Amino acid sequence: MATSTAASVPEDEGTRQTGTKPFAGFEWLLAGRYLRTRRREGFVSVIAGFSFLGILLGVATLIIVMSVMNGFRKELLEKIVGVNGHIFATPIDRPLDDYVSVAEHLRKIHGVKLAIPLVEGQALASAPSGGSSGVLVRGIAESDIKGIPFIAGNIKQGTLDGFEAAGGIAIGRRLAGSLGVQVGDTVSIVTPKGPSTPFGTAPRIKVYPVSAIFEIGMSEFDASFVFMPLGEAQAYFNRDGDVNVIEVFIDDPDRTQTVRDAIEKDPPRPLVLSDWRQRNRTFFNALEVERNVMFIILTLIVLVAALNIVSGLIMLVKDKTADIAIMRTMGATRGSVLRIFLIAGASIGVVGTFAGLVLGIVFARNIQTINQGLSSLLGINPWDPTVRFLSDIPSVIDAREVATVVIMALVLSLLATLYPAWKAARLDPVQALRLG
Repeated sequence: MATSTAASVPEDEGTRQTGTKPFAGFEWLLAGRYLRTRRREGFVSVIAGFSFLGILLGVATLIIVMSVMNGFRKELLEKIVGVNGHIFATPIDRPLDDYVSVAEHLRKIHGVKLAIPLVEGQALASAPSGGSSGVLVRGIAESDIKGIPFIAGNIKQGTLDGFEAAGGIAIGRRLAGSLGVQVGDTVSIVTPKGPSTPFGTAPRIKVYPVSAIFEIGMSEFDASFVFMPLGEAQAYFNRDGDVNVIEVFIDDPDRTQTVRDAIEKDPPRPLVLSDWRQRNRTFFNALEVERNVMFIILTLIVLVAALNIVSGLIMLVKDKTADIAIMRTMGATRGSVLRIFLIAGASIGVVGTFAGLVLGIVFARNIQTINQGLSSLLGINPWDPTVRFLSDIPSVIDAREVATVVIMALVLSLLATLYPAWKAARLDPVQALRLG
């Protein structure tokens, strides 16, 4: 009878008697006790533990994957644009034999850093040891190649000083490795477009000493690029004093359209212009799509962990039915009960989210060191540069993306606790005691 009398106390009267404030100390105390492992509620604690791990791994994985994909895009963009230029000018009506004056005109346009005349051609490089590989030969002046930071700043062997006078070539480290050559060794360059004879076009074979070996850090470039002096390339490819293209490097890649409009407004001669965005649009669009899909897929990990919180709290509410009834008869309001289970469920999400945040940032900042450790331990390299283009694993942590991941995980965790907490608050203490 005492129980029934206490249970029948009106809600507002109970509130006036207890005078409890929202998120009072006893609410935090009870929420903490409910999360601790006991023999009788061990299964509930196991579910809570898996929910915590799920949110932790989901948040950490999201941060790591998004950071690596940001770094991958940034490194590819810097290396592709840093070696190939931003705007490409090719002739329309006649060969580009006035490339000196055209390049000088382009250099005077605001925002242009370099304007480099180039001769390009496909060829086969072979070494005396028998190794051979298809290459892209680029004829370039010594002053121009020294002005490209990704080449001049990454010389691993030899030097570019006296590049034109020496008549040698500069090759990538991976190409040098596949051919088995070093600085001072000779490489034969073979092209099918040689001199014309009465019997047709004969292949041209010429031997060049290796003057320098560079390493850009992009496997495709390091394995296929060969730079030779501009005059030598013109003679080798029968260019007769002209060039294929003038590559324009600008100060800010984001201002490509502005500079391109300036060139088209005052062209030195009829030219066809293209830029790095057009040439690499499909590639970078594919990267963006992959990045968005990965974000959606990995978000499902956090969502599944949040659903585990729901199931765990529902089981906890069912197990604590009698306790809830006793608290209500002692004067606890529905709001207090709701907040107790809200704290219990949200604490799993909050602690898991911030633990995942710390783990994700630490892992993303040290991912190359971790990769090297795994390589030494397993004897294989999980990051194959021949497949992924880059020699090292890039990682760029974007603060806005990290904040988005954290907020999303916190919101999902909070939403997951609302229904079980509401169910606990709606329990009728009389019915709960009868069932208990």
